[in-house]
Amino acid sequence: MTTAQDHYFARMRRALDHIDQHLDDDLDLDRVSAVAAFSKFHFHRQFAATFGVTLHRYVQLARMQRAASGLVAADGPSVTEIAMDAGYDAPEAFARAFRQRVGSSPSSFRDAPDWDSWLAAFRPLDNARTRLMQIIFESGDVTITTLDPIPVAMLEHRGDRANLPRTFDTYRQWRQAAGLSAERNPTYMVFRSEREPAVPEDYSMDLCVGTDLPVAADDAVMKAGTIPGGRCAVLRYPGQTKNLEPAALYLYRDWLPQSGEEARDFPMFSKRYLALLPGAGVHEAVTEVYLPLK
Repeated sequence: MTTAQDHYFARMRRALDHIDQHLDDDLDLDRVSAVAAFSKFHFHRQFAATFGVTLHRYVQLARMQRAASGLVAADGPSVTEIAMDAGYDAPEAFARAFRQRVGSSPSSFRDAPDWDSWLAAFRPLDNARTRLMQIIFESGDVTITTLDPIPVAMLEHRGDRANLPRTFDTYRQWRQAAGLSAERNPTYMVFRSEREPAVPEDYSMDLCVGTDLPVAADDAVMKAGTIPGGRCAVLRYPGQTKNLEPAALYLYRDWLPQSGEEARDFPMFSKRYLALLPGAGVHEAVTEVYLPLK
């Protein structure tokens, strides 16, 4: 049965879909609130409360994300044309805004895209787009694949999850200094404990980057490691979610008992990478959850 909350969220999603499909149009408060059939006097607060970002900021980021993708498209438009499409009156204003958001000039990004910065810059968009998404997994969403051993550089996190941001910052800094990009070198997370252990200090996870480059034995941050090869159940998860618990629960609780398979003695792990959408010239973050099988 459809509830009042379902109806409310459907109207909010309608607003988001309209923005994403009409980035070249006038997307002011009057227009977007009308699409969602909400009062314009409250809609800006409703939008921010629902999606975690203001309407103006969302539109700004969505146009900037399209611009960043256009910069690296084969035979793409000029920087000036991209600036105009993004709603800027002059390339200089676009360049300032782009540098502030992504951390490099448009021309530098075109020559050498920094996808780590791209992911961080547009994470609020991904969070907004998935916030109202109720993900329902089905058995057909799970595939079984056989992996070769994966060489990685590994950073071990042991202790309270509250300290994870510091671990991720250290990881990103090391990876960037090593010249390993999000586009070519996936990030793996090996989950060695439950997400919320009874004792927070018991949380354990390995944060890895896929690479066969040697890691110095005296490296103060990372050490060489390998994710073992073998059969795995794989469940793809949309976007840059920070919570893979729904996927993990589905694999363990629903899929595994019905599959006739048995779990192997290696922890569940995830892989996050950038994929180019076919025919669109746009990159999206992809996360896959792996359950090792015998």
